[in-house]
Parts: sequence; structure tokens; C-alpha cells
Amino acid sequence: MLSHLLIKNYALIEQLEMVPDGALNIITGETGAGKSIMLGAIGLLLGHRADTRVLYDPSQKCVIEGSFNVTGYVIETIFEEEELDYAELCIVRREISPSGKSRAFVNDTPVNLETLRRVTSQLMDIHSQHDSVMLGSNEYQLQIVDTYAQDDDRLRTYRADYQTYRDRQMTYDHLQNEAGAMRREFDYNNFLYQELLKANLQADEQELLEQELNVLENAGEIKERLLMAFEYLDNPEQSVVSQLKSAVGCLNQVTKVAEQYKALQERAQSALIELRDLADEISTEQESVDIDDSRAEVVRERLSLIYQLQTKHQASNIAALIALRDELGQKVSQVLNLDDELAKAKAKAEAAQKKMLTSAEALSKARMAVLKPIEKEIKGLLDDLGMPNASLQISAEKGRPTPSGIDTVSFLFSANKGVKPQQLKNVASGGEFSRLMMAIKYILASKRSLPTIIFDEIDTGVSGEIAIKMGHMMRDMAHTHQLIAITHLPQIAAQGTAHYFVYKDHSAAKTVSRVRRLSFEERVQEIAQMIGGKTPSPSAVSSAREILEQNAVA
Repeated sequence: MLSHLLIKNYALIEQLEMVPDGALNIITGETGAGKSIMLGAIGLLLGHRADTRVLYDPSQKCVIEGSFNVTGYVIETIFEEEELDYAELCIVRREISPSGKSRAFVNDTPVNLETLRRVTSQLMDIHSQHDSVMLGSNEYQLQIVDTYAQDDDRLRTYRADYQTYRDRQMTYDHLQNEAGAMRREFDYNNFLYQELLKANLQADEQELLEQELNVLENAGEIKERLLMAFEYLDNPEQSVVSQLKSAVGCLNQVTKVAEQYKALQERAQSALIELRDLADEISTEQESVDIDDSRAEVVRERLSLIYQLQTKHQASNIAALIALRDELGQKVSQVLNLDDELAKAKAKAEAAQKKMLTSAEALSKARMAVLKPIEKEIKGLLDDLGMPNASLQISAEKGRPTPSGIDTVSFLFSANKGVKPQQLKNVASGGEFSRLMMAIKYILASKRSLPTIIFDEIDTGVSGEIAIKMGHMMRDMAHTHQLIAITHLPQIAAQGTAHYFVYKDHSAAKTVSRVRRLSFEERVQEIAQMIGGKTPSPSAVSSAREILEQNAVA
């Protein structure tokens, strides 16, 4: 249940804190005092979208925080699936910065709105005036049936199977659509592929061939220059090696006389060894250079083929040509194996469809089994709520698979005897809708392990004895759920185990909305005003006290 609520810097609320009772909480106040603003703030915890227009002070961030005691509610699985820390006190926070950026947290872990909605949908349900409008939609009516049938597991299984089927069917359809184009392009792609395959391209081939051709085309000059370099170094008549050898000999003589010149002698000796090695290597390289016109022609032809392929395919290097060859090879191979691929894709789609339809039938069977019980329970509750001639029929039709299954259900309603039930949107008045919605929420509450339920003026259009019965139903629901009810009716307000009053404070420069929990005597005065107006008569005060005492509320 909601154990603590903080609303800061939201609309007309500068800062508001509320510690709701665990049973039936009543919220009253004048129109425009801020009751709906509170609901809007709580809606942010449920993942509703918001913008900077909700900020009381545009320079400060808005913070909405709810602490939920979830002891005894089996919701650990959702936390595990969303990789969130689970605690019996679950803290949900929503922040909106002055820049408009929104952030959400569950137990101090940042989450996206989808995760926030999934978690808080297990913590709280808000009935608003919008729900009464939604009650006329087939989608919402189907949700009612699923909640009553407790179809969560079957619905989850079906949706997974449905998504698998859709994915596999899309893969098959895409492959079919591409098959014609792929077959038309096959001859051309195969020609290009065979051409590149025949070229037998190697990764570093171009660079090596260009280097080799450069040597072959300049072999004569290279050979001549290498020979000249060798002769400079090691010509028998006069060379650098012979002169350095003489210098080493001189230094050897000096070293015998003066040991301090030993380092110079060693360096000269080392240089002599290096020069001899260099001369030998130059000689070897000079002898290895061949003037081979036939090899040069082979290299030119090979490079010419590579350049032609690069130009043809607009490729900057061999790596790009090899990548293109592999891509073309895949396309050619795919067409050659296209019939097999299509057959496999079709078989997978058909198997997924069969599995999906099996799940759909199981879900449909469970739904059909509860239609009559729903009709019967709602009929009984409507009798208690002063509509003995009302009738509700739930019709069902099977159709093509959708994310919700293969069923379409329609709630057909008549409030009067002898009038044929019709679609809800065509026949129900405001008060009838309120009573019907109250009956639905009442029976669904027994089917859901939901900590907190909020009613926003679900009593619209009712009064007198019917209001008393609705209040009793709320009090009954509050034995197993925490209820928060916004109401204008004294009969319902008197049923609360806690009563909060929302009002506007004009004492500062800017009007703010505030809330306070009423004492017993304050409740007497508030309910008396709900009965008799702003200045209630003694009899109104007496009536207020009497109905509070009858309900044993202190």
C-alpha cells in the first residue's frame, strides 16, 4: 500500500506530504482546490507524461515520490525481470527538471517509463473519469474479462507466441518479396562474382606487385648503381674499406703506446666490420637484380587487371574488391538455395502460427468460461445499487489474431426493464455508468493482488441510498485493499477510516494547494458542509455527527 506520498513543486502544490491510512482514505475539498492536481502528480508515478508547465516554480525541479509497503504481495518476479533491487518498502520517484527532462527511479535505480509503468501497475490502480469513457471500448471490456479470469500467464504466453509468429511471418514475407528481384539479378551478379573469383585476388597483392614492377622497370639502373656503391666501399685499388682498414692499423699502434685511445680503436674496428658487411649485402642485392622483360610484362598485365576491376566496381583497393566478391558470392549462393530458404522460412512461420493459435484457443476458452459469472455478479451488485431492472450481456466473437488474442467481447447493457441491451456508449447515463463501473471495480478487486486503488469521483451522478451502498462497497473493498477516494458525497465521505481535506492557501504571494488530515470534529464540520452548504444548519451538523458515529469512525 501507499505509505507515504511527497509532491514537490507541481502545479499549485509547492510541497505536500501525505501518510495515507491502510484502509479507506477520503479526500474532499472545494472544486479547483487541487484534488485533481494530486491525481495528476500520482499519475506521473504511473508513467504518465509531463512537461515543464507542471512546475510551480519554473526554476526548480519537480519531485513526486511514493513509498509503497509491498509486504505480502508477490511481485518479486517483475523486479527480477527488470533487474531491479527488491525491497518490501518500494520507493518510486519521478523528477522533472526545469529544462523539461524527466527521470524516473525505482528503489533509486534509474528506469525508463515502460519499466516504471510495469512496476507501478502492480502497486496502484487509478479510476478516473477517463475510465468511464474507456468502459465503452471493446479493448477495455476485454481487459476486464482477462482480469476476472486471472489470465495473466495465459495472456503472457499468447503474446510471446504471437510475437514469434509475427517475426517469422515477416521474415518469410520479406524473403518472398525479395525472391523475384534476387532471381532477376542472379545472372548479372553471378557474372560479376565469377569474374572476381577467377581473378583470385590476394589481400596485399597490389602493393607487392607495384613494388616488384618498379624494380623490374628500373633493373638496369638499379644494378649499375648497386655495383658503383659496392666499388666505392670495397674496390681492391681504392675503397672506403681499405682506407678504414689502414686507419684501424694506425689506431692499433697508438693503443700500444697510449691505452686511453683504446675506445677509438674499438669504434674504428666496429665500423670496419659494419662496412664489410654492408658491402657484402650490396653485392648480393646487385647480383639478385635480374633484367627480366617477360616477368615485367606478366606483372603489368596482372596490375592492369586489378586496376580495371577497381575502376569497374569503383573500389579503392583490393580489400574492397574482395569484400564485393564475398557479398556477390552470398547473393549467388542465396539464390541457388532460395527454394530451400523459402521452404524453411515458411515451415517456421507455419509452426509458429500453429503454436500461437493453440495459445489463443486456450486463452479464449478461459475467457468464455467467465462471461456468465461476470454477468451474474455484476447483475447482483447492480440490484444492490438500485438498478433491479438492469441487465448486462457479454457477447463474444472470434476473429483474426491480434496482440490481445482472437476474441472481441462486447458489453451490452440496459438499465430499464423491457429495453434490449445495447452497446454501453449508446445507453448508459452518467449515474448508470458510475454504478456499473463501481460494480466492475468491486468484483475485479477480489481478483487482483493490488495494494492501492484510487477512485476519482466514481460516485458521479448518484446520491441518497445508492451513495450509502457505494460507500459500503468501498469500505468492504478496503478490508483487502488500500482505497483512496475523491468524493463530493457525504454518504461516502463518512465511510472513510481517514479523511483528508484539500484547500487553497492564499496567504502568500502565490496561491498554493495544501492538504491536511481532519480530526473527528473537523470531519463533522466538513461533512455537515457537504450536506448543508458553507454555513450548515444545526440539523446538518447533527446528521453529519450521526452518520460518522454510525460508521464508528473516529
